Parts: sequence; C-alpha cells; structure tokens
Amino acid sequence: MLNKIESLLQEIKSLKADSADAAEQLRIKYLSKKGRVSLLFEEFKTVPADQKKAVGMALNQLKKSTQDVIQQLKDTFNRDEGANGQIDYTLPGTSRPIGSRHPLAVVRNEIVDIFARLGFTVSEGPEVEDDWHVFSALNFPPEHPARDMQDTFFVNKDPDVLLRTHTSSVQVRVMETQQPPIRSIFPGRVFRNEAISARAHCMFHQVEGLYVDEKVSFADLKQTLLYFAKEFFGEQSEIRLRPSYFPFTEPSAEMDVSCSICGGKGCNVCKYTGWLEILGCGMVDPNVLDSCGIDSKKYSGFAFGMGIERIAMLKYQIKDIRLFFENDVRFLEQFKSAL
Repeated sequence: MLNKIESLLQEIKSLKADSADAAEQLRIKYLSKKGRVSLLFEEFKTVPADQKKAVGMALNQLKKSTQDVIQQLKDTFNRDEGANGQIDYTLPGTSRPIGSRHPLAVVRNEIVDIFARLGFTVSEGPEVEDDWHVFSALNFPPEHPARDMQDTFFVNKDPDVLLRTHTSSVQVRVMETQQPPIRSIFPGRVFRNEAISARAHCMFHQVEGLYVDEKVSFADLKQTLLYFAKEFFGEQSEIRLRPSYFPFTEPSAEMDVSCSICGGKGCNVCKYTGWLEILGCGMVDPNVLDSCGIDSKKYSGFAFGMGIERIAMLKYQIKDIRLFFENDVRFLEQFKSAL
C-alpha cells in the first residue's frame, strides 16, 4: 500500500496542464469521488491494524499534495495575462465595495458646521449622569413627570444615577466651568424609556445649543434659528415660533419650518399644514443661570434643542426611525453620495 502511495505521489508531482479545463480534468481524475486518490482511501479499510497509522499519514499527505499541485495549475490559468505571458497591469482592477458615513453622522456634521459659522464650539459630556445635571440644575421640580421611571432609565437610586434624557446636562457642565460669553452646541446620544415604533425609539441623538452673554434677547434666538433653517433646508425656508413650556427656559417656544417638500402649500409629509416642527427653544430661565453660578441679573441667554433623527427623516424622507439602528446594508448604501 505504501508503495502504491509513493508511486502515485511521484506521478502527481509531474502533472502538467495546458488550460484551465485540463487542470479541472486532472482534479476529477485524482480527487473526485471515484478518483485515484479517493480509491486508495477505500482500500485503506483492508490495511492491517498495525500499518494503519503509517498508511493513514501517507494517504493524508498524498491528498494534500494532490490538492496543492492541481490548485497551482488552476492559478496559472486564472491570472489575467497579456499576449506575452506577463500580467497586464493596465487592465482595470477588481472593484471593492466602499463604505459611507451613517446618515445620522452626515446630518450631525452638517448641523455642527452651520452653527460653527456663527461661532458655536462643540462640547460633549457623559451619557451616564446624576440627577443634578439632568434635572435639578435645569429647574425640574421634584414632582415633574420626566423624573418618573416611565421616561427615564435609572442606573441607581438614592442617589439617582441615570442615562441622560437630553444633552442639556452638558449645558449645565459648561456653565459650571465657564463664565460668559458662552456659545456652544452639544451633540450626543440620549435615552428615554419609550416603546419603540416607527416614530419613537428608546435611544436617539440630539443637538442642543446655548448662548449666554450680556443683553442676549429673544430676537437673537430667532435670528440664529432663521439662519440655521435657511442654511439647512434652503434659502426659501421660513420659520414660525409657537408658545410652549420647558422647565429650563422662559419664555419657551416650539419652532416650525416651512415644508421643503411642498413649499408650504401642504402635503402628506407636513399633514397639509405647510409646516414641520423641528425643535424647541427659549430664553434660559434665570434660576438655571443662578444654579450654575452665573449672575442672572448681569447675563441672559437662549437655548435650543433638536433631534438629529427628526431632522434626518425630514431631509431624506425616511418614514421609520428604526432604520437608523438596524444596520441594514441596503439602507445604508443609499447614502454613499453623502460622503
């Protein structure tokens, strides 16, 4: 048996082929189910027990050598070669799929760039926060519904440690460590204990902004937001401010932008109102300034906040927020042009 194996091995080492088809025929001749190497494996059943170890090792080496020789012959004919037998380096290469930025990253960068032109810097803070930075310093009374566990993911109780529900916590950290003038935006991920649906998620992203200085007025806020709307949605965009309530701003407002799809005439995207709600804003409550060590009698300021997913859904006409988090390549490939 060992002599048969050695004889077949020498034969295989001298194999030659003049085409890829010929190499494939050699593979069938030696390695197929009824090939010569496979038949030797069938004969292995008749080998005496005291010779099985040596014969088995020789058979395995024969099979591996046969596979290597035939693969080398195939590789010779699979190369892109020129007429002179050399590789033609002028032939086009094999294209490889390229990645792209996530649509949320594209929108975040665009928002940051717009406010950077107005002198806003970027500040960031931790996602796991304490009660002071998320609620108390922002004028949330103890009985406020946002403190309820229905809305907030608490990591620990007494003292309260939680996943931040908004990036306003970074505003507090900035005001505690800096004195006016302060002009900064705060992009980041936030968490709320909400049922996941096409319009809501337990995790999403926000960009909030803060401007604190002497004699800052509501007119400054309105002009800043109008500039953002025109830069992001187009020069033809208009805004409107509706009275609202937030614990940390007074007065407070919700901002709508004219629908860029229908030009304000009304469509199913804007529910035939001609307007799309995109953010909340207002003048920083004096209690918040005082809590952070800023003299509210000398300084005033405004703040605003928007959801990046909300802006991205409007920009790209995406109807399901869950698509941003599912990592579906078919969805992400649509944004390659956004590089």
